[in-house]
Order: sequence, then C-alpha cells, then structure tokens
Amino acid sequence: MNVFLSLLVAIVLSGQETKASKPNILFFFADDQRADTINALGNKTIITPNIDQLVKEGTAFERAYIMGGSQGAVCVPSRAMMLSGKSLFRISEQLKGTVTWPMALRDAGYETFATGKWHNGQPSLAASFSNAKSIYLGGMSAQFNTPVSDVGTEGKMINQKTPNDHCSEIFANEAIEFLKKTPKEKPFAAYIAFKSPHDPRQAPKKFLDMYNPKEIPLPANYLPEHSFNNGELLIRDERLEKWPRSKNAVQQHLAEYYAIITHEDEQIGRIIKTLKETGRFENTIIIFSADNGLAIGSHGLMGKQSVYEHSVKIPLVIAGPGIQKNKRSQAMCYTFDLFPTFCEAAGAKIPAGMEGKSLWPVLKGTNETHRNEIFSAYRGLMRGLNDGRYKLIVNIGVNKTQLFDLQNDPDEMQDLAGNEIHKDRVAAMTAKLKTVQDEWSDKQELKSEKPMPLKIDLSKVPEEKSKGKKKG
Repeated sequence: MNVFLSLLVAIVLSGQETKASKPNILFFFADDQRADTINALGNKTIITPNIDQLVKEGTAFERAYIMGGSQGAVCVPSRAMMLSGKSLFRISEQLKGTVTWPMALRDAGYETFATGKWHNGQPSLAASFSNAKSIYLGGMSAQFNTPVSDVGTEGKMINQKTPNDHCSEIFANEAIEFLKKTPKEKPFAAYIAFKSPHDPRQAPKKFLDMYNPKEIPLPANYLPEHSFNNGELLIRDERLEKWPRSKNAVQQHLAEYYAIITHEDEQIGRIIKTLKETGRFENTIIIFSADNGLAIGSHGLMGKQSVYEHSVKIPLVIAGPGIQKNKRSQAMCYTFDLFPTFCEAAGAKIPAGMEGKSLWPVLKGTNETHRNEIFSAYRGLMRGLNDGRYKLIVNIGVNKTQLFDLQNDPDEMQDLAGNEIHKDRVAAMTAKLKTVQDEWSDKQELKSEKPMPLKIDLSKVPEEKSKGKKKG
C-alpha cells in the first residue's frame, strides 16, 4: 500500500512539475524602432547594453519584417498582425472577433498582463488581457505626461491619470510590480509595449547627454531628398523635417532617437533584473521586437510609409530555455510568426486559420530557413518582393519599378531595374509578385491608369513639428 501511495504521489508531483515547467513569456515591443539600432548587431554608436545581453543569450533574427501597412499609421495594422497571427489583407485592425495570442495563452493557463501602448481598440485589449495597467490608448502623445488608465474587472477603462514621469518608466514600473506580485506557480505572459522611440523623442537629459549630434554617423543611404515622388512625400511624418534634409538636421534627429532608445533599454534592464530577483529568469522566454522601422534620413525620407528595408525590417531577438544562444539567424520571417511560436513554446492550441509559422524549429536549431520570400505592401502605392537576394519594388502611384541586389547593396542605393542585364529578372519577379499577391489576398493592380507626377516641388511645403498631439 505504501508503495502504491508513493507511486501515486510521484505521478501527481510529476504532473505539477510539468504544469509549472511551462515557460513564462516576457515580450518587449518598441514603437518605430528600426532594425539597425542594437549595438551588439553592428551599430557601434548606440548604447543598448541590456538588449545586447539578450542577443548574447538568444537568437537574433537579422531578416525579420512586418508585411507593411494599409494606412499612414503603420503601427495599427502591424500590431494587429502580430497579435492575431494573420497577414495584412486578412486582419481586422481593431481585432473585432479575433483570437489573439494572449487569449490563446490565457486558455492554456497563463496569467496575461499588459502595460503600455495599445492601438487596436479598447474592446480587444480587455478581451486579450486579464490584467492591464497604465495603458495608453492611441497612436502617439508626449513621452512625459502620457494619459494612461487600467482595465477594470468589467473590461472598462478605470483609474485614468496623467503621471509626470516618462511613460517608459511608468510602463516598466507596472511590469516590475506585476512580476513581484504574480504567484510563481502560475506561468505568465507579460506584454510591455513601449511608446518609444516614436516621436516626440523626449528622453531624460542624462540620456540626451550621451549623444553628440555632430558625432552621429549618417545612414549609409542618406539623401537630402527622395529621388522621386513615391506618392506619400507629403504625409505628416515627412513634414517633421524640411527639404532638403540637411546632414546636421538628420544627425540631430538620430541623436534624439538613439537617446530615447538607450532610455528604453535601461527600463528593459530594470524589468529583467526583477525577473531574476523573483527567481523566474531561467524559465522565461524573453522577446524584443518592434512594430515597424523608420527612415530618419535614409533615402531622403523621415517616416515609415514605404517598403524600403529601413521601414519594413524590424529587430527581433528571442532568448530563453532551449533557444540557441548568441545565434544570428538569416531566416526570413514576419512578426505574425510569433503567435504560433508562443503557442508551441507554451503547449497551447494554435487557432484555426493561423497564417503565422512557428519559429520554434529555427530557435531550437533544427531549421536554418523559415520563409522563401517576403512580400510587403503600403496602401495602394507600393508593393515589394524580397526573394532573399533581390528585392523588387513597384511604386504603383507613379508606375515606377525598382530592383535592388540586397546581398551587394543592402542599403538599396543602386536601382538595377533599368539595367538590360536584369530585364528578365524584373519580369520574372513581377510575375512572382502577382502570384504572391493572390496568395495573400491582395487585390491591388500593379499599374496605375492615372499615375501621379514623378516629380513634385517640396520647397514650399510647411514643416510640421512633432508636438505629440496627432495620431501617428
């Protein structure tokens, strides 16, 4: 009898151990942070010690992308894709009736928590997270005095307040409080959505003093003006700096951009320190990524409203138990591949209709590749196809095609589309682009019947200062 009881106890304890061994998920999500803003991945100007440590402890995807945007506020569809595991032309931007990864993890027994920016409607926030504190509902605002509120027990926003502190610190404080109070026996999924480094790029003086604008290198693809009218040169983001974009002005923008990222990095460090102090670091998968990139002088642009690499390529670092350490992966992927990745790691059911593909085989080292090509789109103006070596961009508004050799020209400066040598390649990739459009339910024609002028006069366009009052 004693032997039987011992065996029964062992089985029960084994079951409890399996349940407790589910990995926690700690997801840091930045706003407008381009891929080349991590010191450990090659940018020796920026200071990011805590993200650098994640790179050492995990796998960095150097070809991670968003699919693009259906509006100027690219982050709205981008976040909807990441949260739902669905592609650009099949999402509901407000996530109405959509299963999100927090819902799937909650159903798998996880405590779900969120703090920070939410740009996909209040109902979907309340439906996704059982615990949400200091939420900023909207696109952009000042980094200090950010209006925030909590989700109440009935799903309504409560405790509305406007703290004086920097919002990145407020969000970090909420995450730290959550980690300290959450029982260790229940796995958690925490989503910290920073509002940085979106403009206005207001960092505390300590961080601004770390960067001398005169010493900031310009992007390798810096231009004073974009070489042609892409159909979106007059949008709000492009009016944050006058034309032509001077070198000094771009350096000043980059100094402020790097400063607020370094401040964000410090908050990430504070949260991870608490994770370690609560004894859960070893069993936590930590993710760092962003909703889209940003130009800031690249190609003479300032915003994210394009399908150039600087706008659709994003940072993605994943570290945790069972994940390859200090690995630089060239596997092409989308941020909406994270949903099934989380599910596989957590043993959660993957919802039907999932378009994301789990990155777990790449993270474990059993696969080196993930997707064969990257399709990108921006409104009805641009479509792109990246086959891993070459990238085709069709500028629909002006009927202009571009071709870049990303292996030899990663900054997309040498347009090969007019080169006779690449004539067949352009034709083949254009045909492939049309096929891929069908696969992703994109109905956009690749040629405009009434194209816009290829050149426009920008000298009289008024500059718009970043005041943190408009959506973006």
